[in-house]
Amino acid sequence: MFELSQIRCFVAVAEELHFGKAAARLNMTQPPLSRQIQLLEHAVGTALLFRSSRVVELTPAGRRFLIEARALLRLAQTAVLDARRVAQGKAGEIAIGFTAGSSYRDVPELVERCRELLPEVTLRLREMVSQAQLEALLAGRLDLALVRPPVNQPGLRWRSIRREPLIAVLPASHAYAQRDALRLQDFDDADFVMYSPDEARYFYELTADTMRRACVRPRYVQYVSQIHTILALVRAGLGVSVVPAGTTVFHYEGVVFRELLDLEPSDPVEIGMVVKDDNDNPAVARLLDELARMPAPTP
Repeated sequence: MFELSQIRCFVAVAEELHFGKAAARLNMTQPPLSRQIQLLEHAVGTALLFRSSRVVELTPAGRRFLIEARALLRLAQTAVLDARRVAQGKAGEIAIGFTAGSSYRDVPELVERCRELLPEVTLRLREMVSQAQLEALLAGRLDLALVRPPVNQPGLRWRSIRREPLIAVLPASHAYAQRDALRLQDFDDADFVMYSPDEARYFYELTADTMRRACVRPRYVQYVSQIHTILALVRAGLGVSVVPAGTTVFHYEGVVFRELLDLEPSDPVEIGMVVKDDNDNPAVARLLDELARMPAPTP
């Protein structure tokens, strides 16, 4: 099999049609250049150049081989440049996991920043619950995860990226819909669409704890896992609920969102970015470095 150095020698001779000029172009002497051409022709199994004391010409096979030889050199150069870009974190791909709730605001912002900072990096996005993301991180199937706390597994590094309030969501026909803001006491003994303790554990525990500390006892009439399902059931009149403030980007018809005045803390909903400590993806390292230099998004 021929070598890339032999291809470079052949292309130089084929373009110059002169061994002396080709040797000068390659910064070598004529004897080793001639030897490289002979080795290439032996590997190919046919003459590529016609040589005489006066002229150097391409044979028909040589003319065809020149086309492919140039393509091989371009491909080799591209491979080198691509490898360098990947090593520098300027190319490659990043596998990102995210929760359904983070898709409303955090995922679009992260994707926008990735495209701005690393335009040649391909993003592979996967919607997964938080625990599944952490398992995928540890197994190397994800590079980054957008998850709810807590993150206690050894080997994973957590960085909080946003905190936001809970807000009330009511049917547009509800008596309280005319108010500018509500208090948690307004939910006492109210029909309430609640988060599932299994499939939406973070929001279930956050909401239940918020109500418990406020000495409020809603009537939990339904348990669901997704925020958009809560909005649909609230719109249907099954009850009221609470959702992260970022949910208002939906402008969901038939429901109204209202501020809660007595939350403690005022911004209990948190989401963070998690990466495995020994992740060796240069694009991930570059992204995290660039994100660290940028101001955090406004709540």
